[in-house]
Amino acid sequence: MRVRFPYGMGYIEAELPENTFPVLSRLPPGFDESRARSVIDEAIRTPIGSEPLENLAKGCRSITILITDKTRPTPNKLILPILLRRLHGVGIKKEMVKIIIATGLHKPHTRSEILELVGEEIVDEYEIYSHNAEDKDNHVYLGKTSFNNKVYVNRDVVRSDLVVGVGLLEPHHFAGYSGGRKLILPGVSGAETIWHNHGFKMLSHPKAVSGVLEGNPVHEDMVEAAKMVRSYKFIVHVILDREKRVVRAFSGDPYEAHRVNAEWLSKYVVVPVPFEADISIVSNAGYPLDRNLYQANKGIVTASRVTRRGGVVILLAECRDGVEHEHFRELLSMSKNPEEILRYIEKNEPLRDQDDAQLLAQVLLKNKVIVVTRGIRHNILEEMNLIPASTIEEALELACRYVECKRIVAIPEGPYVIPMSTLQ
Repeated sequence: MRVRFPYGMGYIEAELPENTFPVLSRLPPGFDESRARSVIDEAIRTPIGSEPLENLAKGCRSITILITDKTRPTPNKLILPILLRRLHGVGIKKEMVKIIIATGLHKPHTRSEILELVGEEIVDEYEIYSHNAEDKDNHVYLGKTSFNNKVYVNRDVVRSDLVVGVGLLEPHHFAGYSGGRKLILPGVSGAETIWHNHGFKMLSHPKAVSGVLEGNPVHEDMVEAAKMVRSYKFIVHVILDREKRVVRAFSGDPYEAHRVNAEWLSKYVVVPVPFEADISIVSNAGYPLDRNLYQANKGIVTASRVTRRGGVVILLAECRDGVEHEHFRELLSMSKNPEEILRYIEKNEPLRDQDDAQLLAQVLLKNKVIVVTRGIRHNILEEMNLIPASTIEEALELACRYVECKRIVAIPEGPYVIPMSTLQ
C-alpha cells in the first residue's frame, strides 16, 4: 500500500504493508477559490442563531476582527475581503476596524508573517497586530468562571462595540474542536487565564480530548470566559479538506453556530479503527500546522489514541521553525522518566508550554515516539525523550525492533481526523 503523508508544503510517500489500516476523513472534496468565495459570502448572509452581520454592525463605532495565527491554515485572504466589504456596506469605515491575531501564548508575528496571513492590501489599509498575552496593562479583568479561572481579556477586544471571530473548525486534541470560543480563550486572553484553562487538572480530565465538547472542562471554561466578552456576537468559520480547500463555511452565534457545525463535522472525521496498532504513522497535516514540534504534538496525541500500550508512534513533520517553544523543550528534557516530568508540572504549575509537555509526557508513558524531521537536530530530539530518524524507512526499521509489525495504522491527515479504536 502506497500512502502519501503531508510534510511541510510537500509530501512523503511511503510503501507500507498491504494490511495497513488507513485513517481518512470522509469529507467531500473542497471548492476552487472562486466557488469558495461564493460559499463564504452565502454563509455570512445566512447566519446560524444570530441576527445578520449588517444588523449587528449598524451604528457601531469600533469593530474588532479576530483571526487565527500562522500555525492555522484559515483562508484569511478569502474571508476577510468578503467580511470587510459587508461591514463597509453599512457605513463602517476602515479606521473603525482593528484586526487582532489571536495568538494566545504563541509568539507575535513579524511583518512578513502578517503579510502571509492576510495580504499586503489589508496590512496597508487596516490596523492589525498580534495579541500579547504577557502585556498585563492591555488586559481587562472580567470575572471568574465556575472553574475558578480569573478571566483577563485584551482591552481592545473588550471595548469594541462588536467582535467578529474568523477561524477554522477542526478537531482539537484537548478542547474537543477548534474555533468559536477559542478565539477569545486562549486567543486574546491573558497568560494567567490561559495557564489556568490549560492546567494540569483540566488536561488530565478524561473528556479533555479531541471530538468531545459536552463535559469537557477545557471547552466549558472557554465558553464561560468567552461569554464574558458581551460584544463577541458573530463568527465566520470554514471547514477544510485534506488539500486545505473550503468544504463548508458558516457564520452566526459563536456558540450555537460552532456547536451545530461541530456535530456536522464529527460525522466525517470520527473514524473507527478495528484494532489497537502496534505502530501508527502520522503526519501533522503539513504546513502550516507542522511548522514546529510544539504544534506537531497534536499528531502524536492523535496517533497514540489508537496505538497499543508499548506500541510505537511515528511522526512525520517538517518543523521548519524547529521546536520553537523553548520551555516545551526544557520540560521534556528535564528527565528520562515521563512520570517525573508530569509530577514536576503538577507541583510547579503554572509553567509556560506545560499543556503540550504534559500531553506528550502522557503519551511517552504509553508509547515510544519516533520523529522524522529535517527541522530539528537528532540530539535535541533525544534530549526530549524522542527517537530521531532521517527517513520513514529508517523509522519503520527502528519501530520493528521494539514491537511486532503486524498491525499498522496510517494517519496522513494527522489531527484533522479522530481515530477511535473499537476495542476501547
